[in-house]
This record gives sequence, structure tokens and C-alpha cells, in this order.
Amino acid sequence: MDRQALMADIDRMFGWIPSWFIGLSLVAGAILLALSVYRLAVWLLNRAFGTRLPLLSVFIERTSGPAQLALCLAAVALVLPLAPLDDAFRTPLTRLFVVAFIALIGWISIRVVDMSAARYLQNFRDVTENFVARKHVTQVRVFTRVADTIIVVITVSTALMTFDSVRQYGVSLFASAGAAGLIVGLAARPLLSNLIAGVQIAITQPIRIEDAVIIENEWGWVEDIASTYVVIRLWDWRRMVVPLSYFIEKPFQNWTRDTASLIGVIALHVDYRADVPRIRHWLEEAVKESKLWDGAVVNLQVIDADSRTIELRALVSARNAPQSWDLRCEMREKLIAFIRDEMPEALPRERAILIPSGRGDDAEFPGRPAAPEKMRASARI
Repeated sequence: MDRQALMADIDRMFGWIPSWFIGLSLVAGAILLALSVYRLAVWLLNRAFGTRLPLLSVFIERTSGPAQLALCLAAVALVLPLAPLDDAFRTPLTRLFVVAFIALIGWISIRVVDMSAARYLQNFRDVTENFVARKHVTQVRVFTRVADTIIVVITVSTALMTFDSVRQYGVSLFASAGAAGLIVGLAARPLLSNLIAGVQIAITQPIRIEDAVIIENEWGWVEDIASTYVVIRLWDWRRMVVPLSYFIEKPFQNWTRDTASLIGVIALHVDYRADVPRIRHWLEEAVKESKLWDGAVVNLQVIDADSRTIELRALVSARNAPQSWDLRCEMREKLIAFIRDEMPEALPRERAILIPSGRGDDAEFPGRPAAPEKMRASARI
């Protein structure tokens, strides 16, 4: 009776205004009032506890969207029964209210997943040198992206199922095994394969955040692992985007799979007269003075020899891939300078035999053509 009396009073006061306009105005006013109440509450909380509770400000910032939507829905739920609307306007608004409520649940679920992941990852901030941190960061990021994708799919599906025509179409589509089902299945195969590959990567971990990898003859680091793709930060700051399924189906090089430490290789060609033990001793002393060396491996060996030179291979280790590259460049530069300044006889040379003319060389070398009067040996450095 109270509601009927209220409606009668509203009709007497605003009888000249269309009922649909009054109803929509009430709904819009309720939404504006809800947003104003939210802003006032946030201002009061920040004023009272913002300095003492910094986490409260972060929580309010990250939940502002779902909180405003929840207040608007609550205000509309209170006003909608009082709005003088006929069924032509009330039914669409009610359905919109239901869809918004479903979206609110999905939004809150995504926020909860993201905030839980961020709170857990606060314990693992240094991912460059920490093997355990890179492992946990990779797992949490992949599972977060997969969970967000699943929540979005479920939310959208549930919202669409509130419409009768879409619900019937969806049921018939998934229940049948016709051509439409095959087309949808083929279209969804890349997405599903990448989602499944993401779960496999999170569990088996062939790659992790900040791993040094070589893919398609490109060197770089794993910058981000999304729900369907991986972003590789190349050495020249380019970005290579690779599907997640690539790391399950194709081979690639991971230089930091078990540890971030790497052994760098330096190759040099020197003359046969080079004093290899002296070069080896100098390399050991020079590496010890470098801040890039991790103190694990330093070695120099003769690995090959041809008709003109011998090939030396120096091994030096560093804590990670960037330091390994810099250490190799530093040691290569210092080795070249040492051989040039302290051991010039070790520089590669090209030898030739000089045969002076007019000294009986035909008798000494029968069948050899006469040598020219002037002949110069060339040296290649």
C-alpha cells in the first residue's frame, strides 16, 4: 500500500512529465548519488588514515572500479522498484542490471587474482641474479594471465547466456557436431594451444623471466610472458613477440636454464713463435683484476693449428650473460694489446723463401725456374 500511495503522489505531482523520463531520471540520479558517496568516502578515508596506512590507499586505488560499480548497482536496485516505468523500459533495465552484476563479479575476481599475485611477488623483487625469484615470478605471471583469461571467458559466456536467443544458439552450437562447431573449434585452436602451452611453461619452466635465450638466430632476454605470447627483449632493444606454443614445439637455446653464470669464449690466431704459457699466465692475472669475472673459470688452450698460425681459445666466466659479453670484449682487447706490445713476434705472419739470383741456385734446386733479381717477403699482421 505504501508503494502504491507513493506512486499516486508522484503521479499527482509530476503527471505532466512522461513516466519513462521520471524513471530514467531516478536511475541516473541514483547513479550520480552513488558516485558522489564513493568519492566522499574515499576522501574521508585518505584524510583520516592515508598517512598512517599506505596500504589502504593502494587497496582503494586498485578496487576503485569494482567498488564504484557495486555502489551504482546497489543504488539502481533500490530505485528501480520505485521508478514509474512500464515493461517496455523496465525489462531492458533489469536485464542490463543482471549483466552488470555478472560483470561486477568477474571484475572483482580478476582484481582478487591480480592483487594476490602482486602481494606474493613482493617477496621476489630481484629477478636478475636470483634463480628462485625468476622461477616464482614466471609461474605467478603465467598463472595470473591464464586465470584472468578464463575469468573473462566465463564472465562473457554467462552474460550472453542471460539472453534467450544467445543461450539457445550456444546450447545448440556446443551440443551439435556440425560444420559450425568445427569452424569454431578450428578458430579457437591457436588460443587454446597457447593457453595450454602457458600452463606447461609455468610447470616445467623451459624459460623464465630474464632468461637469456637465442631464438631464430636472435639473442635476447625474456622480458614478459603473457597468456598467449612471450616478449623477447633483443640485445639492440628491439622486441620479438613469440607465441607460447613456440617454446613447446620448436628448439631454442636457453643460456640461463639452471644458473645465470656463463662461460665466455675468446678466440685468437697467433704465430708459431708465440709463448703460450706466458700468454696464459698473463690472462689469469688480467682476469683477476676485472670486476666482471666471477672467480670460477679462466683457461687458455691451443685448439687448432694450420700452415700459418695456431688458434688459442680463452675461457672466462661471468655472473650473467651481459657481464659475460662485456668480459669477453674486455679480455679480447687486453690480449691483443699485450701481444702487440709485449710479444710482437707472436703476431700472425706470412712467410716466404728468398732465393737470391746468380748464386748457383739452379744447381741447388734442379728444375726450378730462375728467381727474379728482387724478391720481398710479406708479413700479415
